[in-house]
Amino acid sequence: MNRFKKIIPVYLILLVIVWSCSDDDDMAVNDVESPAAALLIFPENNTVCNEGIVVSETETDVLFQWEEAENASSYILKITNLNDGTSRDISTLSTEFTIRILRGTPYSWSVQSLAADGNESAESVVWNFYNAGLPVESHAPFPATAVNPQSGSNLEEGSVVLEWQTSDIDNDISSYTVILDTTNPPIMEIGNTSSSNLETTVTSGLVYYWQIITTDEAGNNSTSQVFQFVVN
Repeated sequence: MNRFKKIIPVYLILLVIVWSCSDDDDMAVNDVESPAAALLIFPENNTVCNEGIVVSETETDVLFQWEEAENASSYILKITNLNDGTSRDISTLSTEFTIRILRGTPYSWSVQSLAADGNESAESVVWNFYNAGLPVESHAPFPATAVNPQSGSNLEEGSVVLEWQTSDIDNDISSYTVILDTTNPPIMEIGNTSSSNLETTVTSGLVYYWQIITTDEAGNNSTSQVFQFVVN
C-alpha cells in the first residue's frame, strides 16, 4: 500500500508538467500577431513609370518597393496587366522585388503581408501605374472598374444606376461608352456619357453583363473587364 502512495504523487507531478507544457505550446501559437498592411512606395500611384531598366523594345525591369509591415514575416507581390487581365503573384521575404514587364502598358499592383504561421495576412491598397514605352504625346486611360453594382451582385427589378471609376495619366478623359447586355461578351451600347454613371432599367430573372469603354481627348481608349449582376 505504501508503494502505491509513493507512485501516485510521481504521476501527479508528471501530469502537471505535461499540462504545463501543453498550455505553453497553446500560448505560443496564440502569440502570433496579425501583420499590418504594407505601405507601397514605388511605382507610384497613377503615374508614368520611367525608372525601369530597358532590356528590349518591348520590356523593362522595374523595381517594386514597399515599407516593412509590422508582424509580417513574408510578402506576396501581386501585379496585374490591365490590358489583358493577366496577373502574377511573387512570394518574397524582402520589401522590394524586380520584375520584367511590358513597356507602354498599364498595370496595377499590391502587396499581401503574411504572418509567420501563414494563417494571418493583410492586404495593401491597390496602385495603378503606366509603364513607360517609346516616347508618346498621350497615354490611354486606365481601364474602368465597377463601383455599383459590384460584379456578382444581386439586384431588384427596375431602375439601376451603373457607376464606375477610372483615371488617366494625362487627365483628359472625354467620354465613356456603356455596354450592357444579357449575353457575354456584351455588345449592346446603351449610352455615351461624360459622367462616370448611367441610369438604366433591368428585368427580373436575367443575368446582365456590362463594361465601359473610356476615351480621352486624343482618341485613345481602354476597355474594362466584363462585370455582371443578377436581377432577382
